[in-house]
Amino acid sequence: MRTLKSALVLAAFALPVVSIAAIDETLRIRETIEINAPADKVWAHAGNFADMSWHPAVAKTTLSSGAANAAGAQRVLVLKDGGTIHETLTEFDDANHVLKYTITESVLPLREYDSTLQVQAVGEGKTKVTWKSMFKRKDPAHEPKAGEDDKTARDTVTSIYQSGLQNLKALSEK
Repeated sequence: MRTLKSALVLAAFALPVVSIAAIDETLRIRETIEINAPADKVWAHAGNFADMSWHPAVAKTTLSSGAANAAGAQRVLVLKDGGTIHETLTEFDDANHVLKYTITESVLPLREYDSTLQVQAVGEGKTKVTWKSMFKRKDPAHEPKAGEDDKTARDTVTSIYQSGLQNLKALSEK
């Protein structure tokens, strides 16, 4: 009987941990696009950490620390609506056209955001661009406020990726 009582007490303490863990889900987004342009041309637009002018939501990119394409570089994106996003470059591979970065501070409804942008040649004059990320919604400890739930975080990032990739395609195919 004592063992059963101990098991029930333990289960009661474990329940809140399980429910908090369920709230703190890692979200994943992956968007790809095929562009009718050589990979080097596409990378020339997207592969400079100090310049995100190819994205239609970005009004200005400022390198705030480090060298443009060296791991550890930091940039601030000023959005056309006035919001800002602070990012740190975690990996830059020019030869393989891969750029990885994290968001350190943002107006977006998310946290712990890690992203990869990869540009790959997939045939004569054709390129596949993949933009993917893992992140969590802004506040895991409470019931999410309006606009800070998992769906909003997913939809926001998906929209950012789709509009950016569509614009990258338009710029690269000129």
